[in-house]
Amino acid sequence: MKLKFNPEELPIQSIAGEDAIPESHLSAAWLKQRFAQPGLWTPETTDEHLLATIETFKPASVLMPLVMREAGLTLLLTHRAVHLNDHAGQVSFPGGRFEDSDGTAIETALRETEEEVGLHRRHVDILGVLPEYKTSTGYQVTPVVSLVQPPFDLKIDPFEVASLFEVPLSFLMNGQHHQRRVINLPDGKGQRTFYAMPYQQHFIWGATAGMLRNLFHFLRA
Repeated sequence: MKLKFNPEELPIQSIAGEDAIPESHLSAAWLKQRFAQPGLWTPETTDEHLLATIETFKPASVLMPLVMREAGLTLLLTHRAVHLNDHAGQVSFPGGRFEDSDGTAIETALRETEEEVGLHRRHVDILGVLPEYKTSTGYQVTPVVSLVQPPFDLKIDPFEVASLFEVPLSFLMNGQHHQRRVINLPDGKGQRTFYAMPYQQHFIWGATAGMLRNLFHFLRA
């Protein structure tokens, strides 16, 4: 199902509102320890997958690249090209569909990231994976969390990616910045609630925001 709407114009239903992850926990060393000893936590599910028109979801992976800047960790994100069939123009993680030659979800994330934004895997330190996320476009996505050590060169594939930007991880890991917005579905099919995390001129929402919510829950558990 493809819906024609501007998500930025939809009303804010509520703010998630949880306390921010402490700054001391948003370091490379702490994150490595957290993924090495994950402990018990409960992923958050959304109703996005109910909008899919297929029963069997296609496997895919994205890389959640945490860049080790001097001022603190940032998350590298993309604006998808506007002509794409799925999630055109939206903020996204680099990634894409699983191919048999990949072998693993992590390999898919690394390969797709190299192809889309030119980030070579030698700069990438894999921390671990988060629970799979089902999208409205019929993909079952594995989020692969990683640290990225500068300096590195990037070269976007203009067919896939319009632009790149970075967001401080501290901003994203603060429940006060997590909005719940609502869309009324056509033909009396009810409502859908989705997360949004606006940052400056960038509107982070939908599947990207949903996966960030699970990173948030994982780190605060």
